[in-house]
Amino acid sequence: MSPIRSATIVALASAVLATTLTGCSFGATEEDSSPITIGADLELSGAAAPVGKAYQRALDLKVEQLNASGALGARKIKLVVKDNRSDANESLRNIGDFSNDSTVNAIIMGGCNECAVGAVRTINERKIPTIALAPSSAVASPAPERRYVFKLAPNAADSAAALTAELRRRGITEVSILHSDDDYGREGLAALENEFGKAKIKRVRAEAVRTTDTELAAPIGRLTDRDPTGLVIWTPPEQAVLAAAAADQSGYAGSLFLDAAAAGDLFLGSSGRATERATLIFTQTMVIDDVIATTPAKAARRQWFQDYTARFGGYNGLSSFAADAVQLIADSAVRAGGPAGRVNRDGLRDVLETSQLDGLSGPIRMTPDNHSGLMPQALTTLVARGGRWRLAG
Repeated sequence: MSPIRSATIVALASAVLATTLTGCSFGATEEDSSPITIGADLELSGAAAPVGKAYQRALDLKVEQLNASGALGARKIKLVVKDNRSDANESLRNIGDFSNDSTVNAIIMGGCNECAVGAVRTINERKIPTIALAPSSAVASPAPERRYVFKLAPNAADSAAALTAELRRRGITEVSILHSDDDYGREGLAALENEFGKAKIKRVRAEAVRTTDTELAAPIGRLTDRDPTGLVIWTPPEQAVLAAAAADQSGYAGSLFLDAAAAGDLFLGSSGRATERATLIFTQTMVIDDVIATTPAKAARRQWFQDYTARFGGYNGLSSFAADAVQLIADSAVRAGGPAGRVNRDGLRDVLETSQLDGLSGPIRMTPDNHSGLMPQALTTLVARGGRWRLAG
C-alpha cells in the first residue's frame, strides 16, 4: 500500500471514529455491526448504459475500499444494484422496491434526470434518503419540497458561469449552442443566456436534440452555418462526442466548449482528433495527475484516480460523484447512530442535510436550503490535448 493511500485511510478512519464517539456513551457494551445498505438505481442497459456502468464501477470500488479500511468500525457497506434500463418507469419501480425494503438505509440514483425528478414524490412519501447523480436542478430544488432528495452533480448555473468566464477570457463574442431537449438542457440554455447577457456575448443560434439522437450533422450544420467563433455542446457524454465529430466533419474551424455534463472518459480514443483543443468545464479530479498533491484532499483524489485507473484501465470523470455519494451516506449513517441493527432513515437524512465533505469531486456542502452539494469552486477548465483531457494553462 502506498504511503498516500495509507495516510488517507488512517485520516478517514480517525474522522469517522471521532464523529462516532460524540454520539456514543462510554458505557456501551455492544458495537454496532449491522450493515449500511445502499440501494443503487442505475442505467446499466439502454441509451444511458455507458454512464450507468461507469457509476457502478465507481460504487463497487468505493464500497470495497471503505469496507477494507476499517473506518466504519464493525459495520460494512452492502450495495444492492438494480438496472432501470434507462427508463423512468422502471426506475420508479426500483425506488419502490428499495423503499419497501426495511433493510435499505438510503438510495443512490444514476444520471437520468427524468428518473430522479419522477421519483421525488415516492422518495418523500416513503421517507428514504436519496442522492441522485443527475444534474438537473429540479432533482433537489426547491429543497423544502425535496426533503429526502439530494443531488451530487455539477449545477447548470455554476457550469454556465465558468464556461462564460472562459469565453470572455478568450475574447469569443459570438456563440452557437447545441443542447439536449430535456430539463437539464433547457436549464443550461437559460443559464448560458443569462450569463451571455451580462458578458455581452451574442447567441447566434441554438438547437435542441433528443438525448437519444445520433444523427447530428443537420443540427450542427445549422449551428455552424454562420461561422460563430464558439460552439457550446451541452449534451450527455456519448452525444457530445458525436457532436464534436459532426462539427469536425462539417469543417467548422471555431472553438468547441463542453458543459460538465458532457464529461466522460479521460482518454478520448477515436474522438481525439475531433475534440483536440476543445474546452471542458469539469472538476479537477479528472486531471488530478496534472496537479501537485499539496493537501490531504488532493492526495485522496490522486489516490482515487490511480486506484480507479489501475482497476479499470482508464478513468471516467463521473466516477468521483458516485464515490462521494457512498462516502456521504456512510458518514451520515454512522453519525445518525441508533440501536444496533436498526435502520434510522430519518436520522440519516437529518445528518445528510448538514453534511460537509472535501470530497473526491471537490468541496461539498449540504444545507437545509440547498440539497445540491457540489460547490462552484469545484469546477475548473480542462482542455483536450494529445488524445486526453488536461488541466488548462
